[in-house]
Amino acid sequence: MCGRITIHENLEDIGRYFEIEELTHLSYEAKFNIAPSQPVLSVVNDGKKNRLGYLRWGLIPSWAKDVKIGYKMINARAETIDEKPAFKQLLSRRRCIVVGSSFYEWKTENNQKQPYCIKLRDEKIISFAGLWDRWQKNDEIIHSCTVITTEANQLMTSIHDRMPVILPKDKTYEWLNPFQTKEQLKSLLKPLPSEQMEAFPVSTKVNSPKNDGPELICPL
Repeated sequence: MCGRITIHENLEDIGRYFEIEELTHLSYEAKFNIAPSQPVLSVVNDGKKNRLGYLRWGLIPSWAKDVKIGYKMINARAETIDEKPAFKQLLSRRRCIVVGSSFYEWKTENNQKQPYCIKLRDEKIISFAGLWDRWQKNDEIIHSCTVITTEANQLMTSIHDRMPVILPKDKTYEWLNPFQTKEQLKSLLKPLPSEQMEAFPVSTKVNSPKNDGPELICPL
């Protein structure tokens, strides 16, 4: 599962990482406790170049009658992504990368849930594999997304049985490339090796999405 993320890297560094040509249109600020239904910084490819912008976290399919369905679609399972009606068409035509610096997961310890912050050891930027869609009703238009999850690696297994699909930098182009086959895309949806990640317990203040600030990612 992936239910909270952070993003606090320099916008120019993010732009260089994903080879974004234009950043002046973005209003950006660091966030340390992004929750579903909130905007997440995301990358899409328009067929020629990568573009950076915001998507609402929690996928609202184009055919949905009620936007509240998005609360149930913050994640999509990699194993069934080409089977579920909400996702199977998006895999071939509407892929995205949700950009983060770290994410949180909760581990049950002594009948209590302890939040952990998980990040990469050697990279400051995390590329979460995702899907997006466009929903419209009358004059209201919402562009939303979901983060794809897979089975947990050895590090994550001690915390949770699922983890987000994290794309290595050299695989981000493949994920966004509009000419990939379904088989090529699904081959990317696997757990990142444990040795590339680290996890540490953090304050339970992160439990409330109302709390935000760099103190939330400080190890206990």
